[in-house]
Amino acid sequence: MYYTVKARYIPSEMADFYRELTDGTIQSQRPDGQEIVASMGRARVTEPGVVRWSEQCFCPTPLAHERQTVYDRYFIDVETEVVDGYVAFDGESFMDRLARAASS
Repeated sequence: MYYTVKARYIPSEMADFYRELTDGTIQSQRPDGQEIVASMGRARVTEPGVVRWSEQCFCPTPLAHERQTVYDRYFIDVETEVVDGYVAFDGESFMDRLARAASS
């Protein structure tokens, strides 16, 4: 299924999240690492502290494995909604925001 996701990012964890997204740690996670990395590439900061993205997930509970292994370390107030396919959001690239946090 496809979902849109809205979540609040944890500012103090942004540099670590960027490192894991870009050093292969998350990419190599099975079965969903590649989708997590791709989803973060689609993610946009839509309002202060809030990120939105779309993601494909096959868990019986939306994003259960993704949250257990990655997302719950970096986000709070995660909300999901079923959609028909990937959705694009307007706003600043979340990866750009993460990269700036990692370099400061």
